[in-house]
Amino acid sequence: MMAKDFDTLAKEFKAMHVPGKPFILANAWDLGSAQMLMALGAKAIGTTSAGFAFALGRGDMGDVTREEAIAHARDILMATNAPVSGDLENGYGHSPEDVAQTIRDAAAAGLAGCCIEDTMLPDETPYDFAKAVERVEAAADAVKSLDREFMFVARADGILTGQYDTNEAIRRLQAFEAAGADGLYAPMPPDMDELKRICLSVEKPVNVLCAGPFTKYTMDEFASAGAARVSLGSALARVTHKAIMDCAGAMFGSGDMSLLRNGVGAGVIDPLLEQGKAD
Repeated sequence: MMAKDFDTLAKEFKAMHVPGKPFILANAWDLGSAQMLMALGAKAIGTTSAGFAFALGRGDMGDVTREEAIAHARDILMATNAPVSGDLENGYGHSPEDVAQTIRDAAAAGLAGCCIEDTMLPDETPYDFAKAVERVEAAADAVKSLDREFMFVARADGILTGQYDTNEAIRRLQAFEAAGADGLYAPMPPDMDELKRICLSVEKPVNVLCAGPFTKYTMDEFASAGAARVSLGSALARVTHKAIMDCAGAMFGSGDMSLLRNGVGAGVIDPLLEQGKAD
């Protein structure tokens, strides 16, 4: 794939972000899941830090390096025809320059975008307000220095981690917007009303995490809330984790092997993998 194709993918990806007309950013954790998702209708692929860490036999929250995460995203990009956005945690360092370097490396790898958190990994403590904004400013400046489009989404993760409330998340998102972020993301607000309040509080596109209690909502409902993008995070990967737990629990507990019949045969999967591959 030539660099000009990365340019086109990045432009197409950025154009997908329309408030009130959300698309699904399908988070994949390996090449097979990415190719299956593409064959089944995904328009863009996101990586998942938790799903990828699990595939490496590690926990989430800071156990994967910048080099590993970007190489993984690059592998998915090269294996599919999709624009790929990287879940790049907190930018793999605390300083603004660390975040800027992550943006430059992600763009150099051909990614169409990424999201960066305001969390002091591996701790769940958020960066203080001024430091969080400074990091977003550095990321936005790095994006401006690129010679192509790149969708930088700034995350306010304090609601998700229980560190601050929706009001503080909105304060941060508004500051991140002013600092130059292309998109905004405050995962797992208390309810749909609070999600609507978040979307109304900013002008830039808002990403929504569909996990936990938010899985009960439809795409139409996310659209009505004003979302521009609905990502899966690690939710789909964790469906596979649940299948492993259920099957293994039955097999190694009572000797019941019957859950293994819920698998999908190669006659179905192999054509999907072929269909989802890069041209």
